[in-house]
Amino acid sequence: MTITVRAFAGGDESALLDGWNRSLPADPTTAGWLRDCVLLDPNFDPAGLRVAVLAGQVVGACYAVRRLTPLAGTDLDPETGWIPFFFVAPEHRRGGLGRRLLGEALDFLRGEGRTQVDFASYTPNYVLPGIDPEAYPDGHRLLTGLGFTTLYSPVAMDRGLVGYVTPDEVRELRAGRAGDGYDFRSPRDGELPELIRFAADVFNPDWGEALRNAVLGGIPRERILIARRDGIVGFAMYGAYRGVPERFGPFGVDPAERGTGLGKILLHATMTRMRAEGLHSSWFLWTGETSPAGHLYTRAGYAITRRFHVMRWRADEHGETTG
Repeated sequence: MTITVRAFAGGDESALLDGWNRSLPADPTTAGWLRDCVLLDPNFDPAGLRVAVLAGQVVGACYAVRRLTPLAGTDLDPETGWIPFFFVAPEHRRGGLGRRLLGEALDFLRGEGRTQVDFASYTPNYVLPGIDPEAYPDGHRLLTGLGFTTLYSPVAMDRGLVGYVTPDEVRELRAGRAGDGYDFRSPRDGELPELIRFAADVFNPDWGEALRNAVLGGIPRERILIARRDGIVGFAMYGAYRGVPERFGPFGVDPAERGTGLGKILLHATMTRMRAEGLHSSWFLWTGETSPAGHLYTRAGYAITRRFHVMRWRADEHGETTG
């Protein structure tokens, strides 16, 4: 029988979910995530979700997306498209199906005027920061073979919280900074607009939206911490993404305030609150291994659990992609 590749259609979702979970065992997903983060994404276009079907079963898929609504302001990233995920069922690999799916996804984005395509750092609804070459070596080879090159390589980190106790040095540091006029606490309702602007303007519009959506979704304010002195200068939170309480972040300190220990205070204060809730671990998906944040996490007891490559394809370096 012949494998058909076509646009997503209503009714595919159950078979798509089954195919995903068979093909991406390190990252199983749920029907709720597929609905909320793909099908209900304001940028979703069924034509961009290429589905490979054989005898009524989904044996592969590749999702291409471009901005139809801006993440912030009016910027639609007119040159950029994303491929947040793709998969091929194990029994259908090494026969050209993955190349065919990725080729059709790239052609879709080129047809919409996109000249560069990133795997897989689409915000706000990325699956993973990039390809995990250890978990998915075939996928990494396929992307490389199609001309994707690595932009940078973030890491995921985890830390157990069982038995965690705030270090004395952090308590002393916090007391010292309090004496300097810094305040560390959860934000009041009237401070939330300032906090959202701070996260979006100083760091990333996606962080501001993550904060806004978490608050609108009912996150307890105790899961958000701010540092302020004449305005907000840093924040940390947990439970912002997909309602998973053990997922830490976003987290950041104003660059002008770095070197003052505020990040260390906020990180440990957040871990203290997480432990008080009875959480057994703290984890996140994305930081630079050798960045100041990466060093801060390591000193706080976090360990690297996965490595990713954020990769990019450029149209001006390649010709036709399907075949």
